[in-house]
Amino acid sequence: MRYLIFSDIHGNLEALNALMKFVAKRRIDHFVCLGDLVGYGASPNECIQKVRSLHPLSMIRGNHDKAVMGLDSIETFNPVAAAAIYWTKKKILKKNAEFLTHLPKGPQVVDETFAICHGSPFDEDYYIFGEFDAAEAFDYLKLQLCFFGHTHFPFVYTKRDAAVDGTFLEGNSNEVKLEKGVTYLINPGSVGQPRDRNPRASFAIYDTDAHLIKFFRIDYDIEDAKAKILASALPPALADRLSLGI
Repeated sequence: MRYLIFSDIHGNLEALNALMKFVAKRRIDHFVCLGDLVGYGASPNECIQKVRSLHPLSMIRGNHDKAVMGLDSIETFNPVAAAAIYWTKKKILKKNAEFLTHLPKGPQVVDETFAICHGSPFDEDYYIFGEFDAAEAFDYLKLQLCFFGHTHFPFVYTKRDAAVDGTFLEGNSNEVKLEKGVTYLINPGSVGQPRDRNPRASFAIYDTDAHLIKFFRIDYDIEDAKAKILASALPPALADRLSLGI
């Protein structure tokens, strides 16, 4: 089986379209989205509809998905993020709102093979930033592998015996070969708003037969994405950050 693992699209249709074009040339048996279809970007409805059309699809909700649907407080969001939530609330179509409302809470198990969550296995909104956070998360894992999102950084955490290590994935192509006796927490990065100073869309493909996870970074039409944000009266900072990957 080959799984496309992607997360944090955040209303960026241009990045999502580039991803779909990329995987159209490759065999994908199952699509897996780790949450946050909306927030920040100017194309929430288009992104939801495109992801909804993927089959088979496993998906969990993100904190922005929850906030747009009133399932979570906006008080914890910074002013720019909150402004995007309010904007998205006004723009989202009823059928797409219903889709977001019924997204399951993580963690979930996909095909009895691996777990998925948005923030962490113990709290869907918790950020895993570093080995200390990862060590706590590993205590909640019952499977060898868990994919998570939320931080917008491509990262691999491993646990060998009692030792927890973290590796930030630099560059535009990486791969991880799964080893017996090692547990993994893996973030594929963000499709729509990378924050590691690499503006390219980030995602991964997991091949269960080869026990291999390949990570990719691809270009997309950033200028179009920025122009849509500015034309939609969203905060200009949301457009500026796309070029910088922050």
